[in-house]
This record gives sequence, C-alpha cells and structure tokens, in this order.
Amino acid sequence: MVMRISTSAMHDLAVTAMLRQQSLLAKTQNQIATGKRVQTPADDPVAAAQLYELTRSQSLVDQYGYNSIAVTGRLQIEEQALADSTTVLQRVRELVLQANTATLTDSDRQAIATELRARGGELQGIANRKDGNGDYLFAGFAAATQPFARDGSGRMAYLGDAGQRQLQVDDTQFVADSDPGSAVFGDIRAGNGTFTTAAAAGNTGSGVLDTGSITDRTQWVSDTYTLAFTTPTTWQVTDSGGNTVAGGNYVDGGTIAFRGAQVSISGVPAAGDSYTLAAAGTQDVFATLDQLASTLVAGAGNDASRARLATSLNASLQQIDQAMEHFSTVRATVGARLSLLTDAESARQGRSADLTTAVSNLQDLDYAAAVSRMNQQYVSLQAAQQSYASIAKLSLFNYL
Repeated sequence: MVMRISTSAMHDLAVTAMLRQQSLLAKTQNQIATGKRVQTPADDPVAAAQLYELTRSQSLVDQYGYNSIAVTGRLQIEEQALADSTTVLQRVRELVLQANTATLTDSDRQAIATELRARGGELQGIANRKDGNGDYLFAGFAAATQPFARDGSGRMAYLGDAGQRQLQVDDTQFVADSDPGSAVFGDIRAGNGTFTTAAAAGNTGSGVLDTGSITDRTQWVSDTYTLAFTTPTTWQVTDSGGNTVAGGNYVDGGTIAFRGAQVSISGVPAAGDSYTLAAAGTQDVFATLDQLASTLVAGAGNDASRARLATSLNASLQQIDQAMEHFSTVRATVGARLSLLTDAESARQGRSADLTTAVSNLQDLDYAAAVSRMNQQYVSLQAAQQSYASIAKLSLFNYL
C-alpha cells in the first residue's frame, strides 16, 4: 500500500524540521552567550530545583553580610562613645582630687564646679550620639528620640527605652547593635558596690569617713546602718530597727568593723556626729556629676563643713571609679560582639564560596561541548534548509 503525502504536508514537515533546528541552535547560542547551561527548568528539572535552593541560600548569606556591616558600624561608634565617656570621667576624677585639696578656697571650688557642669554637658552630647543613619545610638528601640535631656527640675532624664535591636548575622546568631542608654549611663552600682557612706548634715566634728569595704560577704546583712559617736572617743553602730550591732573606742584612722564590713574615720569627730551606711543601689552618672557640682558650690567655711565635703568627695570619687569600671565592662561586651562578627564574617565567606562552587557545578556551561554541539546544529540546519530548497522545486508540472 502506497501512502500519499500531499504537497502542503511535505512543506509543513520541512518547515517544522528547520524551525526545530533553529530553536536548538538558538538555545545553544544563548547558553554560550550567558555561560549558563540551565536557562529554564525544562533544561534540567532536577538541577533547576537545586539551583533555586542554592540561590535562596546565597541571598540569605548576602543579607546576613549586610546586617553584619550595619551592626559593626553601630558597635564601632558605640565603642568610641564609651572610650570618649571614659576620657571625660578621667578628667572629672582629676577635678575631684583637686577639689579635695585643703588649700583651695570656695571660689576655687566654684570654678571646678563650673567645669564639672561643662563636662556633664560633654557627656550628655556623647550619650546623645547618632549613627551614620541619623538614629540615636543609646535610645533603644526609640531610635528617633533624643535619649537624654533635662526635665523641668533640671534633672537628667532618660527618654529612650530598654530595647536592644537584634540583627541576624547567620542562620542561628543574632547580635545586638547597641545598648540602651539606661543600661550604659544609668545602671551604675553606687558606693563600693555593696553599701554607700555619707556624713550627717549636722555633724560638728572634723571626722572624715572613707567609702569602706566588705571583708566577709557571708557576714554582711544588707540594711541601713547608723554609725554614731556617743562621745568623741566612743562609737556604736545601729541597724534600721535601732538595734546596736557593734561598738567600740575610736582611734584616729583606725578601722571600725561590723557584720563583715569595715570603714575608717580620720580626724576628730564630735559627740553626736553620725554617718550613714546604706545598701547600695544604682545611680546614673549624670546625677553623680550634678551632686558633685552642688557639693562644691555649697562651700566649706569651717572644719566641720570641710570634713563633710571631704566625706562627700570620697564617695563621689568612688562613684566615678564605679562609672569608669562600668563603661569598661560595657565596652568589653561591645568588643566581644565585634569579635563574634569577625568570626561570623569568616564563616560566611567560606559558606558563600561553597555555594558559589555548587551553583557553578550545576549551572556553568561546558564551552567545548557546547561549541561542538552548536556546529553540529548549524550543519543540521543548513542541511534542512538545502533539502527544503530542493524539495520546494518539485512539481508534476515540471514533467508535463
């Protein structure tokens, strides 16, 4: 049985063959031009699925890198701010030591108080520092709000919140890009960290109390204690309930010990003079500077007021040291975060290189094979075109 093929069918088959060869050639040419073997999922469904996952992973790695850069920038600014704050407090410490000199006049101390207020303003400027995007560094989540400002009473108020912005820097790690100002400039342990000392305003003697220390923490009972002189040479310590917990004879510069704590008084106390030892809380650094300035402005016109001033300055000096140590601790945590970011960056670069290699293995074109295939496809297309040219001339009319 002879199958007859119409002239139109023969033309359609020839054109279809040429179009198929052109499509294959165009696809190969596009692969060579882009260097990519997989252009669409139809080229290699399995490889295309793997490439999607690899590309998604690479995008995440890139985003982690952007986050890391942002966190690093803010932490570096914070570290510098803490260093600058420490420099300010070092100058304040020098001023306190200078103010505690007996030869200074009230006018001299008022001049020191003026500089202290200026240093407080400088510290406020540091605490209100911004990052490269104009966000306040120490405002917590309230990045658009100036964190530190004086209220109606002149007291420094914190207007930010306690939040910490956490940015993801790899699959499992989040890093805080700053610390809230309340934690940096406010949560500073008062006194020696366990208790604070202060002289009563009505003292008439010249006894100067130091900041004290803890010798046996197991014996310490947190409370408010009053150290009172019943005579110029005898003392007793009572707790907040009025119970006597210790007593003894006074020796100039000697140690007064009770319940695992000890303090020392130098000078000549008067009968009825008293001192307070209270459980330590926290105090912001701005309040410390404000109290210092107020103490110096009050003056010291006699032995009793000079003794109260010296006791207050001893406590202030201790508080400045506590603030400097606190800044050092916060700065250490910032340094630890920066170190973590460096390690994460190294790991991220290694992972990015692995992902790039995996994508390359799946997607990159074998140029030699592709060029050889293109030449074959080009020859096939030429053959199809020449064949069609010959067939198109055939007609019964050529033989009539």
